[in-house]
Amino acid sequence: MTSPAHVAIIMDGNGRWAKARGLPRLAGHRAGVEALRNTVRAAPGLGISFLTVYAFSSENWSRPKSEVSDLMGLLKIFIRRDLAELHQNGVRVRIIGDRAGLQPDIRSLLEEAETLTVRNDALTLVIAFNYGGRDEIVRTARKLAAAVARGELDSEAITAESFAGSLDTQGIPDPELVIRTSGELRLSNFLLWQAAYSELVFLPCFWPDFSREHLADALRDFAGRERRFGGLGAEDVPVTAKG
Repeated sequence: MTSPAHVAIIMDGNGRWAKARGLPRLAGHRAGVEALRNTVRAAPGLGISFLTVYAFSSENWSRPKSEVSDLMGLLKIFIRRDLAELHQNGVRVRIIGDRAGLQPDIRSLLEEAETLTVRNDALTLVIAFNYGGRDEIVRTARKLAAAVARGELDSEAITAESFAGSLDTQGIPDPELVIRTSGELRLSNFLLWQAAYSELVFLPCFWPDFSREHLADALRDFAGRERRFGGLGAEDVPVTAKG
């Protein structure tokens, strides 16, 4: 089985997992962090080189302040507790999203994780934090427009390739596979540019229940699909008459 080099995951369902068990939402988020740990550990053995996870969206700030505070606390715990293991296992950490306005201690932790692991190559873990696909595209457009205004860039030189090279994910291949847990059937503003031709797999399980087996099943699903990128599939190619 040929695995996709880049898998992206929308880790959804922590709150509903907790509610189904009569637990506070924080318990669901804690269980979700453990599922993330297990997934990161499993990814290299399944042939995955890049793993992107949707940790905190730019829309998540609208949640109750107590929950946002809990999520920030879990991020700090994850980085402080897991960074040494990630580094030891050769995992490189990349952060995508808008860092403007984040608390200084959060920004410092994100930068520390990236700096410490920059030379690792066993797996690149991309954490989408304070991230929104539309926001990323707008920020990129503004950056390129400013370069044009300064005379540093010719507007005619802006192509799909150069635009992609200015996104938060510059240097990272587009995900071949996007997985979403919890049974929801949408991208929720995640990697809108990069996922243009990604295969999508929607799983009914809540994120805290996600396991290596779920990941392996999604990879098998991916392996059975034919990726066309807007072209024709094998069954669509007309047969040329002979003779």
